[in-house]
Amino acid sequence: MRIGVLASNPDLYSNQRIMEAGAERGHRMSFLDIRQCYMKLDPSEPEVHYRDGRILNNLDAVIPRIRPSQTFYGCALTRHFESLGVFALNGSGAISQSRDKLFSLQLLQQAGLNIPTSGFANSPVDTNELIEMVGGAPLIVKLLEGTQGRGVVLAETRKAGESVINAFKSLKANLLVQEFIREAQGKDLRLFVIDNRVVASIQREAAPGEFRANIHQGGTASVVKVTAEEKRLAVKAAKTLGLKVAGVDIIRSKKGPLLLEVNSSPGLEGIESATRKDIAGSMIISIEKALKWRPVTPVNGGESSDGSATD
Repeated sequence: MRIGVLASNPDLYSNQRIMEAGAERGHRMSFLDIRQCYMKLDPSEPEVHYRDGRILNNLDAVIPRIRPSQTFYGCALTRHFESLGVFALNGSGAISQSRDKLFSLQLLQQAGLNIPTSGFANSPVDTNELIEMVGGAPLIVKLLEGTQGRGVVLAETRKAGESVINAFKSLKANLLVQEFIREAQGKDLRLFVIDNRVVASIQREAAPGEFRANIHQGGTASVVKVTAEEKRLAVKAAKTLGLKVAGVDIIRSKKGPLLLEVNSSPGLEGIESATRKDIAGSMIISIEKALKWRPVTPVNGGESSDGSATD
């Protein structure tokens, strides 16, 4: 098959691993920089072009790995591929709603899934009510546009919470206020879901003096045994948001497991390094199953071609 990886950085571990995994299974892999793709909207001849002159209409599948800052254009591009009949491992609609932290929490809540108590408001006048709503200090303040632990602040006192919320509001930033789960002790779980099945899971632990367990914030990853309830929660969360591939973040609390976030472009380095599992290969197999592809003896030992999508 011809498979395109829609991303920004070809040197990123996750993107390299996906390219390698597809080539190893005999597929023709193309790395496609989202910024170098452009679209032709035409009722008779819709097309996707690449800046080097290629027309990409005959791809069999794309794997969107869209940076948060490129969500709008990346989803538009994925949507255009879908309109051409190209299979997207995660669909544009699912990516869009997973990137909207407030909307995704509303969908998860509507599906009856457990989330931390959260508050959202438009006006600084409502600051005190927001803090009360989540049980007072300490509390978490999250920018809706943040990612990888950025834009997340722990306010240890009520006064600090008021200051942070009002500062963000003065910048017209949209934010969530969320209860702080003290008993988690800076740990959370990342469950990697593919096709409604948990294929790997790790525990992430925050660096000393830090409360965010994200690997990008200096956290460490280790193998962990997750419960059946945690697996069910992760699978239902991915299904609720329509994601075939998802990194589901869960925190253990006195009330049971709580959903923190569902990531539509989860990183592979931390979870593959800790578990020694071929997650990238599982992603490629998911495409093969969806398109009912059967392995054949690869040409040239299965090495990837030059990536041309027009041959």
